[in-house]
Amino acid sequence: MVVSPNLGLFFLVMSGVIIGTKSSQSQLFTESGVRVPTTFIATQGCQMVGLLWQEKNGYNAIKLGLGHTKNIKKPVQGELNKAGIKTPLRFLKEIRLKDSIKIIEENKKKGIELAGAKLFIGDFVTPAVFFKKGDLVKVSGISKGKGFQGVVKRHHFKGGPRTHGQSHSERAPGSIGMTTTPGRVFRGKRMAGRMGNDRVTVKNLKVVDVKDDGLVVSGLVPGARGGLLEISNI
Repeated sequence: MVVSPNLGLFFLVMSGVIIGTKSSQSQLFTESGVRVPTTFIATQGCQMVGLLWQEKNGYNAIKLGLGHTKNIKKPVQGELNKAGIKTPLRFLKEIRLKDSIKIIEENKKKGIELAGAKLFIGDFVTPAVFFKKGDLVKVSGISKGKGFQGVVKRHHFKGGPRTHGQSHSERAPGSIGMTTTPGRVFRGKRMAGRMGNDRVTVKNLKVVDVKDDGLVVSGLVPGARGGLLEISNI
């Protein structure tokens, strides 16, 4: 969503960003008969909540909101009221932009101008504004949390031997230290611990279809169904 008058249409096309929720996974077949897994990302209800720019805030960013909820905190409600949004939004995401953006203002509402289209604070954002069929995008989200896991599942250790009387250490990590100098366990040693619940980015996903209420991309995306996702051009 970065706009610069000196970089032209190519830069505009390569700078789209929108948020959505993971909806459903399916598959389709290409004309050559190749099966391709697909994921539908629902973006219906995505709204522009606010803008931040270098001269006022010290950096450039855009705030997007999505979803519906019942209870929100008063500071968030005040921000939505300022943007003219009456519906309490479940997700709020501030996406920082590295480059400059072109700020416009009409009827005391600020916005940005992108590829001939004007988007103001409080407006709904649709995927067709930034993406088209065939684009390559990257999708970021929070992966599923797996809890505390051992080294076999967490780091794909093969485990101990299955024969010669082994009965209790098949999935054990084995020795972790040493008896000589420096005689300690090195930082970063692969051991059991919390797994998942990390920010994961999947790149080079192809946009299969662009709809009014979402995007269909090839491949799988991180997170559980209903989780927040950030979609942007590569």
